[in-house]
Amino acid sequence: MRSGQLAHLTGVSTDTLRHYERLGLLPLPQRTAGNYRECPPTSQLRVELVQRALTIGFSLSELRTILAVRDTGRASCRHVRALMHSKIRDVDEQITNLVSQRVEMNRLSKAWDKRLRQTKQVK
Repeated sequence: MRSGQLAHLTGVSTDTLRHYERLGLLPLPQRTAGNYRECPPTSQLRVELVQRALTIGFSLSELRTILAVRDTGRASCRHVRALMHSKIRDVDEQITNLVSQRVEMNRLSKAWDKRLRQTKQVK
């Protein structure tokens, strides 16, 4: 399939596809006689995998490493699992920080409400 079709099917731009190719996340496409870029059929699944991985916090650099191992026929499952556990710990820490931030914001909001009730309204 041509890169424009792949971009349309996966919801990314052709520039994104070229970026993924430069990073080694996608194989370089073959060229047709008319010099169009012809992507292998597996490219759609690969782009969808990259997009899903990005949404859960994997970086392009991490994906490049994972996919390079995978492309040699070896399994990177333990490495991916370790990365995932690290990301889960990061999310847990973010949640803790956000809960603390919400508590502080509520405290400040209540303090402002109290001050505003004691202040005369200016017309």
